[in-house]
Amino acid sequence: MKESNYSEIYVSNISGRYITYDHIDEFINGLPSTFKIEKVGESVRGESIKSITFGNGPKRILMWSQMHGNESTTTKAVIDLLNYLKRNVAEVSDISNACTLKIIPILNPDGARDYTRVNANKIDLNRDAQDLSQPESRVLRKVYQDFEPYFCFNLHDQRTIFNVGETNKPATVSFLAPAFDKERNNSPSRELSMQLIAAMNNKLQEEIPGQVGRYDDGFNANCVGDAFQMSKTPTILFEAGHYHEDYNREKTRAFIFKALLKGVSTLLNNTILDYSIEQYLSIPENGKQFVDVVIKNDDYISNHLTNSKAVAIQYKEVLNKGKVEFRPELHVFEKEPKELFAHKTLNCNDENDLKWLKENDLLNLQP
Repeated sequence: MKESNYSEIYVSNISGRYITYDHIDEFINGLPSTFKIEKVGESVRGESIKSITFGNGPKRILMWSQMHGNESTTTKAVIDLLNYLKRNVAEVSDISNACTLKIIPILNPDGARDYTRVNANKIDLNRDAQDLSQPESRVLRKVYQDFEPYFCFNLHDQRTIFNVGETNKPATVSFLAPAFDKERNNSPSRELSMQLIAAMNNKLQEEIPGQVGRYDDGFNANCVGDAFQMSKTPTILFEAGHYHEDYNREKTRAFIFKALLKGVSTLLNNTILDYSIEQYLSIPENGKQFVDVVIKNDDYISNHLTNSKAVAIQYKEVLNKGKVEFRPELHVFEKEPKELFAHKTLNCNDENDLKWLKENDLLNLQP
């Protein structure tokens, strides 16, 4: 498939971390008649859940984003994908003839509005695949059963804590071919998931070498990806992560868009068998060695600015008047990493760093 100029595809008026249907409805409603837009259900609070269908080919690909309401990067990426599919070019025509894409851009509109992981009933929809206790879970299951997808793309965001393997590179994008049993055996559907991930990783290594990780594959039948894999549908977990100084994740959305397009084109062109399970397994597993800020201070005993040589700080995402603020908090590790990495390192003994710390009130957080 011909390489596209992403700057011409990027939908600039849908940006930032806070994304609800209010932000995307105008774009969705302006799609041409080649896109079928329908209401597929309602949230706990009665907000519409929508799907957009494009193409009429036999290879059916189901995508859903913002199952967790505060994970919006992949929503922006699928908006970019829809914008790409509006183009009157041969590559789009090929997709339309070979594939049918069905996209639920925001599965959890109440959580999106509140900027929370859970829905309005405080339930994590990605732990509700068996009970189907929530209306949003039932919507996704019905769409899945009616559509009978050839492939599923389960689209999420991940925290800034993740690094690739044991390196100091952030996991800007992570993938997972979910397990279908406790032993994490392979099945035909899981192997296809692995091969398609290998194809997308091959593309992303050109863009962000060393910054693609493999998400933990612990089995949980209550997770949607595992449940669909159990139903023999190849399913891929996408995790949009951190890129340098990209807290609004406008750069990461581009990488997710390119991965989505590579995945679709691989299925379109029947080249999935060109990629191997071994290539998937060679992707390093995610580590948890990053924090947002580390404050270093070798003279902490004499200058009393901190009570230790290094202080780890993590941002908490807080919705305030329609915008997400990143508020610093002292970080407590679940498990102390053997080596700590930071997206930003500041030294109390550097005049410019100390000025930045004071201006951003980070010195007030010192233990």
